[in-house]
Amino acid sequence: MRPFLHRSARPWLALLLACCLALLAACGGGGDDDPAPGSTTGSLAVSIGGLPAGVAGAVTVTGPASYSKTLTATTTLTSLAPGAYTINATSVAQGTGSLAPTPVTQQVQVNAGTTASASVLYAAAAPLALRLQEVASGLSAPLFLTAPPGDSRLFIVERPGRIRVVQNGNLLATPFLDISTLTTTSGERGLLSMAFHPQYASNGYFFIYYTNLAGDIVIERRQVSAGNANVADPLSALTILTIAHPTFSNHYGGLLSFGPDGYLYAGTGDGGGGGDPPRNAQNTNVLLGKLLRLDVNASTVAQPYAIPPGNPFTGTAGGRGEIWAYGLRNPWRYAFDVPAQLLYIADVGQANWEEVDVRPVGQAGNNYGWNIMEGAHCYNSASCNQAGLVLPVIEYDTGSAGNCSITGGYVYRGTALPELAGQYLYSDYCGGWLKSFSYSNGAASAVTDWGITNVGNILSFGQDAQNELYMLSGTGKVYRIVRK
Repeated sequence: MRPFLHRSARPWLALLLACCLALLAACGGGGDDDPAPGSTTGSLAVSIGGLPAGVAGAVTVTGPASYSKTLTATTTLTSLAPGAYTINATSVAQGTGSLAPTPVTQQVQVNAGTTASASVLYAAAAPLALRLQEVASGLSAPLFLTAPPGDSRLFIVERPGRIRVVQNGNLLATPFLDISTLTTTSGERGLLSMAFHPQYASNGYFFIYYTNLAGDIVIERRQVSAGNANVADPLSALTILTIAHPTFSNHYGGLLSFGPDGYLYAGTGDGGGGGDPPRNAQNTNVLLGKLLRLDVNASTVAQPYAIPPGNPFTGTAGGRGEIWAYGLRNPWRYAFDVPAQLLYIADVGQANWEEVDVRPVGQAGNNYGWNIMEGAHCYNSASCNQAGLVLPVIEYDTGSAGNCSITGGYVYRGTALPELAGQYLYSDYCGGWLKSFSYSNGAASAVTDWGITNVGNILSFGQDAQNELYMLSGTGKVYRIVRK
């Protein structure tokens, strides 16, 4: 019986071995690297971990044939051409902090018929801290900084009447524009701001806001020269609007800005003098103490501007068609936050309260309250009628901690500081600090002092074409706000 059993076991062992080999082959040999027969593409499984609920990752996968895909959560990418794929991950905001990825960059080889894998793990990063990085110095009263859409240069407005250019980190010696013979710096006068037309790359138009030798406000269109992108055409001036500003040499407002609707906005002061003696801010028949909205997209000498549809006082006996909002004292700086469709106005107070107002971009006819109110308080009176008035979302005592006059900034929408996204930055001319707050559901929150000191009087903020922000100092220096 033993020989019989020994001989008959061999076929069964052979059959068992064949079945095991077939099963192993069907399972891919126990690994993921053997290509499936006939397959010409592969897959990549990207695991993104460490993110709390409701927080999206920021992972970009690039590869052969200009492949690019942005991922916010764990995903398997299929039908990929074989080759090397690079995975880049960036930090994401969580509240006032951020989550940092590990690794930041990695490379994975994808083969036909296989699924490669990569993982990114997010974890809490150190709390955001800010510092100022000097980008220009030796300027004369730098009041504003801006740039044309998509341009890497910085254009800096000097109060005495010049616009300077910073290109590749260098302050060019030749001004972009010099109107110093047309203005004066007495009182609060001078060249106060500029705005590039949204189609500047094709039409070369930009607009300036200055006070003339008589002390009146002038809004003017200019054009870049045909032969030099760093110099304006000195003969291109077209006056858009002149606003009489008699008696006093202060409260000119001063900011020009194109809104997300493509129209030009201008913030004017109330004409000066303590308490707005002529009550210009509440008088909708005058253009002082207002936010104006003009259509300058087809300006000519005969018709330098048109009244856009939707301006609240168009065709009414009790108001000028140029007015978009009123009741402002000295809106030195305001800002549009395009993603949130909000307008922020920092209005300088009389003697007690500095304020920031926030309203929807498309909301016309707002009355911001001056000189009925100063901030959230009745002005020069124990009581007042507040019906229909816009109250500030934030205010602070003018005389506290060395403060004297609010300097409004911008809502941060750059990419270098994602933790700061959506926060409005502002300062005080005398205080010289940098603070921010978040706005949602009609209220300000998370007021943060960023510990910036010893940079002199803060004249203004600026924003470049990449939406990074700057602070401009009375010391003649310009600083970029960066991570510490």
